[in-house]
Amino acid sequence: MKERGFTLIESLIVVALIAVLAAIALPNYAQYVMRSHRAHARAALLKLAQWMEREATVGGAYPLTSDVPAGQLVVEGGRYSLVVSSETGWSHQLSALPTGAQTADLCGSFHLDHTGQRSQGATAQVASPLDTRSCWER
Repeated sequence: MKERGFTLIESLIVVALIAVLAAIALPNYAQYVMRSHRAHARAALLKLAQWMEREATVGGAYPLTSDVPAGQLVVEGGRYSLVVSSETGWSHQLSALPTGAQTADLCGSFHLDHTGQRSQGATAQVASPLDTRSCWER
């Protein structure tokens, strides 16, 4: 009667294949997660900009930094924090600053001003972020 089962070599081949697949898949997955959190930050910035415009339409000026409710500064996923800079009421600068694991993202921080100008900013871990087009459109 012939014995059934796996040989040691067959088991090692399977383990090696799994290791190769994991070495390829894990970095791609990590980049996908960063890209999805980037999208959350951009969406939150645009939502906040729309809120600022609505408030300016109603009140005649942009809300000052201290007048922005905390509920408007929430980013889904929690990997970015939103900051509003509006000192005079005539202009504003909105920023999404990466936190936690997102600080390694090559896009750095996101910025949006009252004219709709989009830009990237350096962070402690990313001295030279990718260009605005690469980060805002992807």
